[in-house]
Amino acid sequence: MVMRKFVRLCACAAMMFPLFVGQAQAQAWPTRAITLIVPFAPGGTTDIVARALAHKLSEQLGQQVIVDNRGGAGGNLGANIAAKAAPDGYTVFMATVAHAMAPGLYKQLPYDFVRDFDPVTVVASLPNVLIVNPAIKANSVAEFIAYLKANPDKVNYGSAGPGSTEHMSGELFRSQAGVKIAHVPYKGGAPMMVDLMAGQIQMAIETSASAQAQVKAGKVKALAVTSAKRSPAFPGIPTLKESGLPNYEVTTWYGILVPHGTPAPIVAKLYHETEVALKDPDLLKRFAEFGAAPGGETPEQFAKFIKQEIATWKRVARESGATIE
Repeated sequence: MVMRKFVRLCACAAMMFPLFVGQAQAQAWPTRAITLIVPFAPGGTTDIVARALAHKLSEQLGQQVIVDNRGGAGGNLGANIAAKAAPDGYTVFMATVAHAMAPGLYKQLPYDFVRDFDPVTVVASLPNVLIVNPAIKANSVAEFIAYLKANPDKVNYGSAGPGSTEHMSGELFRSQAGVKIAHVPYKGGAPMMVDLMAGQIQMAIETSASAQAQVKAGKVKALAVTSAKRSPAFPGIPTLKESGLPNYEVTTWYGILVPHGTPAPIVAKLYHETEVALKDPDLLKRFAEFGAAPGGETPEQFAKFIKQEIATWKRVARESGATIE
């Protein structure tokens, strides 16, 4: 009898040990700097959102959150690096809608966005905006589509890279508008914007954060936003739905994930600290400047949302015929 009780106690202790270890890790975490991998070049919207969050988390956690830009391959280079990092809470990944688009575009990826990551939360979401070089003689979507149909294959649209939100937003526009335009990929939104302003490319469907300053300065011309409703960041600019493309709707989102296997108590603590940061007045003001809405979904809600997004963009890729070797 005594021996049986002893065995049961040992078994209970063995089952509880991982929980105790996880709780201890979460209480101690972080004891050193955290790397936030951003899979696009500095200056783009992903970088802007990441740096705003990193600043607040650094203050709250008492350890520096260092932004590490790893641009390339439409965001997949950085994703692969993050997926293979140690699951210890010291590598965090800033994913975007582009990573939900990738499974429908690429025949083979070096990582699995669902299997290799544990979602934490959505950080922000915002519309894209259809912008053109001012030399384009069109002041509405209808006029622009008419111009494109009169000048097939003479307009190039830029993106932050193959499989990026700008790429797929452009493919969806091409498909729904029935026009012939060519995709020119860049290694980030910032270098793409430079060429758009210089007239090397003529069009982009860029995130509102990256486009806003250039639109206000008159260096590019905004024709429509991609969200279901008009954006406060672009007062007076209609949606693409209003402008003759009733089935067009794209929202760009940014969220943080960690390598799969990161201890659950650390994920929970990171979620809590991010949720606190997303209620900070200074951060909310920064987001509002470029029309971004804060996130805050639970890890479970974010995981479900990711699966829904992957299914949606697989359908868009199939219908538009967009693929990447």
